[in-house]
Amino acid sequence: MSPAWVGAHSTGFPRLSPVLTLRSTVTPPPRILLVEDDPGLRDTLAEVLAERGYDVTCVCDGLAALAELGGHPPPSVILLDLAMPVMDGWAFRREQRRDPRIAKIPTIVLSASLGLDSGAVDALGVAAMLSKPFDLDRLLAAVERARAA
Repeated sequence: MSPAWVGAHSTGFPRLSPVLTLRSTVTPPPRILLVEDDPGLRDTLAEVLAERGYDVTCVCDGLAALAELGGHPPPSVILLDLAMPVMDGWAFRREQRRDPRIAKIPTIVLSASLGLDSGAVDALGVAAMLSKPFDLDRLLAAVERARAA
């Protein structure tokens, strides 16, 4: 028994359509720099954010954050604790705002000490501020808003 296409073309082979080439561009996941000194919170947040499709880099203080920002492409968003050893979030934010390469990266403050001086917190000029403990859905919404801004 011969295949149904034999004789359909003078060579005995079926006519082929032009070959289509598809190129797929893979967009890398949005990157988040998580600056948090509490290892439990840091690991949990990193895991939750990674499950949501983010590429998360973690550091434990502001000085490590500046080093990370100096040697890598900028993240989409920075999540920043204020009370940390070595360099706290206040000092980090001052340095960040002075450096034009990293000044415009949206920063979200996560801190248990937000109620201390609301004027000083407002002066940080951040995309959002969430008090610890915070609602995870509010954090994720803040990250998405900051990325879209």
